[in-house]
Amino acid sequence: MSIPLRPPAFRLPDFRNQGIWLRLLLAANGLLVVAALIANREAARLPFEIAELAAWSEPALLCTLILLYAASPVLQRLPPRLGALLVILLAMTMALVSQTFLAHLFGMAESARRAPLAAGAAALFLLYWLDLVARARAPALAEARLAALTARIRPHFLYNSLNAVLGVLREDARRAEAALEALAELYRALMRDSRELLPLADDIALAQKYLDIERLRLGERLRVRWQIDPFPSDLLAPPLLLQPLIENAVHHGIEPLATAGEIGVSIRSDAKRLVIEIDNPLAPGASPRPGSQLALANLRERLLLFYDLEASLETRSADGRFRVRVELPLRRQT
Repeated sequence: MSIPLRPPAFRLPDFRNQGIWLRLLLAANGLLVVAALIANREAARLPFEIAELAAWSEPALLCTLILLYAASPVLQRLPPRLGALLVILLAMTMALVSQTFLAHLFGMAESARRAPLAAGAAALFLLYWLDLVARARAPALAEARLAALTARIRPHFLYNSLNAVLGVLREDARRAEAALEALAELYRALMRDSRELLPLADDIALAQKYLDIERLRLGERLRVRWQIDPFPSDLLAPPLLLQPLIENAVHHGIEPLATAGEIGVSIRSDAKRLVIEIDNPLAPGASPRPGSQLALANLRERLLLFYDLEASLETRSADGRFRVRVELPLRRQT
């Protein structure tokens, strides 16, 4: 069943996002090529005209992007339409300054007259295009949420968890009650709106509740080594980031073993990046099962939706262990 969504309101792009920079550079240079094609009268001169137009335009483009990078936090706090107007005015100003300087340098003052208007029109077009891209991607966030609701906690996990609770109910009623509370908390987290970043501390606590439930079933076979460096309390991360990775490690790393196994969880951050590494043992001669790759592909898609090209997820097998490394740009509550 599809969920009707209200069209998202206009929002300025994050000018500190690498994906936004890449799109702007490619699109702006594409507009230069189109402008050169329109103005061209002789095919043999087209490469020269494209190079000449780029030489006049690239300084203004790069200066504008650098200034937008620096001003992005301020622009994000402004009303979106006012921010868009300031972006357009900035592009026009930089085009005027750059073209005036170059024209004076090369003695061609007439060349600077139309540059601000062209830059303003290009900035308006690019903002409109980026907004269309964001609107097209917004429903995918809701679809990713639906996929998370059905795939993050597998039906057999609920079945096994309830069986584990029943197994200890008569022997240790308080432990069974605590497990049911943890299970309820886990499902409450699944039902929350997953389109916004949430505190990393909450995600760590949720993953620990999940492990408490799995220990009812696996007992001493499941061991976890946590290495968490101190991090700011307002550090944000995608919801349900750790739990599916740890679930993957349990199902594909611990369950196939005949003896106890250990999962390693490492979380550290610096001024710009958050790094999460999770490793689990591999049974001798085993390779990651298809289900593992499907879960990781699902998570890659979610990271792309949240961070565009700024996040990465890498996997490797070495020394009898399967390792997942996730790198995210640092995001903090404002």
